[in-house]
Amino acid sequence: MRLGIWFPAVRCGSGTDQFTMRLCTALRERGMRAAISWIPHRGEYIPWLVARPRPPEWAGVAHVNTWLPRLLFPEELPVVATIHSCVHDPALSPYKTRAQALYHRLWILPNEAAVMKRARILVAVSRYTAERVRAAFGVADIRVIYNGVDCRRFAPAPRTGPHRPFRLLYVGNWSPLKGVEFLGPVMERLGGAFELAYTRDRCGRHARYRLPGNCRDLGRLGGDDLVRAYQEADTLFLPSHLEGLPLTVLEAMACGLPVIAAQVASLPEVVEHGVTGLLCRHSVEEFAEACRDVADPSVWRSMREGARERVEQLFAESDMVERYISLYEELCS
Repeated sequence: MRLGIWFPAVRCGSGTDQFTMRLCTALRERGMRAAISWIPHRGEYIPWLVARPRPPEWAGVAHVNTWLPRLLFPEELPVVATIHSCVHDPALSPYKTRAQALYHRLWILPNEAAVMKRARILVAVSRYTAERVRAAFGVADIRVIYNGVDCRRFAPAPRTGPHRPFRLLYVGNWSPLKGVEFLGPVMERLGGAFELAYTRDRCGRHARYRLPGNCRDLGRLGGDDLVRAYQEADTLFLPSHLEGLPLTVLEAMACGLPVIAAQVASLPEVVEHGVTGLLCRHSVEEFAEACRDVADPSVWRSMREGARERVEQLFAESDMVERYISLYEELCS
């Protein structure tokens, strides 16, 4: 039995939860002891009203998210801390409410600074995130380990060509940060030769946006239903304004989807422009033109192959897991 890894984590219903669950499961599959102690979401902002989790006796390393409150920090074990995104990035400021800006500055900033000071090893999920964290905190030693995707589970379905109408897919919440204001206007511009399937926002915010008739609601998806949605689509459309390293993009590319996204933040690290998808400025016309270009069957086939190949080479979950195991062993050597 190899070294035991413990994950004390606030359950917040985001991609961070998915990262923690996948990594924990993958470690177990490799014969390691690993467990998650879930902390209620209220523990993020009122940690003094939440019981401090205790590590299992067999744990040798704790792995945390940098948002874990200082009061719940595992003092007994050496710690690896993963930084999933940098909310102190100036590029994020226009998309914050005043309350969010105050919360990030007065609560999250000092909390993250304390976690980074106490952690033995810091990891960022992209080079962009590492750069933003260095600028915000002055921390020099940050490793970069890209998020990984299970290429066995997320795999292309047999296809000979794109659908008609051409099927775009949007997966994610409907916050302004995700660029969802572009979905309706782009689909209006594209017309009946294209359709958009989208997932619902967990808070119902999708209902605030006017969408044309070539858009359809898939509801809230997870598990095999999400894999099937990727496999039945032709292209992922992500007009987001900022991303740490989006699992949605990796999952879609693993399923053979070209990606049409904005040329911002970490997205150029994932999407190779002209090979695995197209990167655009935030412009309705540019997004629409990119959709028309990818809908060409020969372009679509080439990008479909390129997307799958890039994920296998750079973003396979197996590689991510082995790199974290190396860090755990380095920490305890």
